[in-house]
Amino acid sequence: MHAVVITKPGNPEVLQWTEVPDIEPGPGEVLIDVAAAGVNRADLMQRQGFYDPPPGASPYPGLEVSGTIAALGAGVSGWTVGDRVCALLSGGGYASRTAVPAGQVLPVPSSVSLVEAAALPEVTCTVYSNVFQAARLTAGETFLVHGGSSGIGTMAIQLAKHFGATVAVTAGSKGKLQACRELGADILINYRDEDFVAALREATGGHGADVILDIVGAKYLSRNVDVLAADGRLVIIGMQGGAKAELNLGMLMVKRGTLITTTLRARPPEQKAAIVTAVRSDVWPLVASGQIRPVINCVLPFSEAATAHRIMTESTHTGKILLTAQ
Repeated sequence: MHAVVITKPGNPEVLQWTEVPDIEPGPGEVLIDVAAAGVNRADLMQRQGFYDPPPGASPYPGLEVSGTIAALGAGVSGWTVGDRVCALLSGGGYASRTAVPAGQVLPVPSSVSLVEAAALPEVTCTVYSNVFQAARLTAGETFLVHGGSSGIGTMAIQLAKHFGATVAVTAGSKGKLQACRELGADILINYRDEDFVAALREATGGHGADVILDIVGAKYLSRNVDVLAADGRLVIIGMQGGAKAELNLGMLMVKRGTLITTTLRARPPEQKAAIVTAVRSDVWPLVASGQIRPVINCVLPFSEAATAHRIMTESTHTGKILLTAQ
């Protein structure tokens, strides 16, 4: 088999598509012939040496794939060799084959191509577990997602809108904001030209956001708390703007606010399986019917993984970047 190997921590050029030892599925795992893999910011951090895989995970980058089942490990039921699937991984997606616990596998709906399906596992599981399970977003509430044009953002807009929320987004260009509008966003804020706190307060009559999904981290912490509505929930899932900031606990307490911080990659397999089960129940019918769709910026071969990482670093894209074995 082949995989994208990180030859040493560093710039995108350290990614090399090369032959590696074959793998077999362990007990409770399925082996997938990979058609495509999604690119995520965690992959960039791993390439730079800042985000090692969890113990026991594959050393190759890649947290989501699509493909067909090549083999079943001992004790696996409910799947058949040849099934079209996509899966949530702890690593190993940038490869021609990958092994994954069966509980983290999803069927590919007939409405989605096999390659497109690689854009779904990470974003659907991240958004659903954080916005709806942890933060309990409900119909009629105001939801703010930072980075609305990202892979996470484009899925968050669609799901929040479907379930009846008013959706506000921040993004850095008119083109990205227009893409967010087309997906259903109600309130568009260009973070380069506007203060999102003032803009959201004006748009909501001073109410603010009931739920915030934040990929920025430290840089936005105080302003996120500032714009949080009473009984609001702030969910931080990224640290693009740093890891350390001062928090005004008094302001958070006055608002009865909740601060939630999570990661998905390092969760135990049973927790990931529970999230995947919920996504299959509550989100997958929307994907199958076409009400929710993956937003894909570009598809590149695995041999051009370095180019894919450069595109993500530049942040000029909208939606997901995929790598394919085709």
